[in-house]
Amino acid sequence: MDKFGNFLLGLGIGVGVGLLFAPRSGEETRDLLMSRADEGKDYLKRQTEDLKGSSAGIVDKGREAINRQRDSLSDAIDAGKQAYREKVDQANGQTA
Repeated sequence: MDKFGNFLLGLGIGVGVGLLFAPRSGEETRDLLMSRADEGKDYLKRQTEDLKGSSAGIVDKGREAINRQRDSLSDAIDAGKQAYREKVDQANGQTA
């Protein structure tokens, strides 16, 4: 069994033992467990939303970087074409 499976097994045993020796009544214990489970669910939901927001920001930054690189490459290609044309025109002017 992997580590996560062992963790879940230990968690289940701990919850079972805790329920057996709980100082509260069964209904109070269930209410407490339900409220804690709801808190955990809300926490996970907030964390998921935060991660979605962070990943969207990272994706946007990546797109911006790609666009800047594409623009720089396009400018470099245009400059190379212009320099080539100037050299060709210069060479044609010398031979004529």
